[in-house]
Amino acid sequence: MNKLASEAKAFAIASRPLVQKAALNHIDLGVGPTYLSLAAVKENAAPEMIVAAQNVHFAESGAFTGEVSIPMLLEFGINWVIIGHSERRTYDYETSEKCQQKIAALLAHNMVPVYCVGETLQEFEAGQTKKVVADALRIGLHGFTSEQAKNLVIAYEPIWSIGTGKNASSEIAESVCHYIRDILKELFGEVSESIRILYGGSVKPENIRTYLSCPNIDGALVGGASLKIESYEALLNNII
Repeated sequence: MNKLASEAKAFAIASRPLVQKAALNHIDLGVGPTYLSLAAVKENAAPEMIVAAQNVHFAESGAFTGEVSIPMLLEFGINWVIIGHSERRTYDYETSEKCQQKIAALLAHNMVPVYCVGETLQEFEAGQTKKVVADALRIGLHGFTSEQAKNLVIAYEPIWSIGTGKNASSEIAESVCHYIRDILKELFGEVSESIRILYGGSVKPENIRTYLSCPNIDGALVGGASLKIESYEALLNNII
């Protein structure tokens, strides 16, 4: 919940040369602004910039006050959506079952769900990371075909490392992302190799290259370090 629409517009304009630089290096750049800033960012960012919503409702329309539907996003050209972010799970009690409904609706519209999974500090210290992640994947991705799975992006975000500065080591991140790849293979077969897995959790310009050097980490879901254009550019430069 950051940036007024005017601030998001300024960020989008400033990001144009970064998107071009990223494209030359075969890197996809994206942002996930608030609902009220989606139109401004989409209109002012470079066409290659991925613009994602932070959430969506699974119903096309109806008596769901305060919600936003998939057709509403599509009207503005938005076809990526973050689903099950840890803050949605923590503060709004979003369950993996509800995430499954949202992912199903998105896939039916050929949109890209960025499905977030991860464990709390208590679960991590209790050695429950793999169980928590596997359960979230098996429930949230239940019932989808291998063909549908091609549109999926998975983000591993250990909740204990988000906004705390206590980031998971690259060894921990790679281990869990490798496990996620194994679960995806169990669910979808060979398609699992092409599903992008992102790491999110106190990612900064100074550590992003280390994370992205891991075999099973294909990208990063960045929080605070993506808010200023200077830091956003540093993230890109340090990948390149």
